[in-house]
Amino acid sequence: MFADEARFGRMNRPRPCWASGGTRPAVASQLIREYIYLYGAVSPKDGTCVYLIMPTSNTACFQAFLDLVARTFARQDVLLVIDGAPNHRCSALVVPDNIALLFLPPYSPELNPKENLWDEIREKIFKNYALKSIDAVRRKLEQAILYIEHNPETVQSITSFPYIVKSL
Repeated sequence: MFADEARFGRMNRPRPCWASGGTRPAVASQLIREYIYLYGAVSPKDGTCVYLIMPTSNTACFQAFLDLVARTFARQDVLLVIDGAPNHRCSALVVPDNIALLFLPPYSPELNPKENLWDEIREKIFKNYALKSIDAVRRKLEQAILYIEHNPETVQSITSFPYIVKSL
């Protein structure tokens, strides 16, 4: 499984959208710096995903996510491929017995297919929204989780990089 966390919040960037000829679409924009984090893990083999919404990105939150992955796949051994963020390497982190961590090389997010799912969520769920509260962001993230979980074929097509498929 490949894992990562992403920040979602009330600050948005207008993105291109379709409009009828001769009109200019109105898209809301705001610069409010309120964020929450979505932790996620994906299995490119079958499109299985695990998600956890957390208030911040730190060792305690990553520990809670690891514990969730360990419980979700309690009867399996999980190789979790992650980046080298400081909270992923912290000595206070207690890696569950059924999880082994494999770190990606530094400065190589393009090797993690989870990054492409963040793009999918931003494009399909968060595109051109100016959300009124952090609770609205949380509701949008819950909607995004349902969208991803109900579309394993899409997840597979987005995350099945050739080097991953060859290694399975």
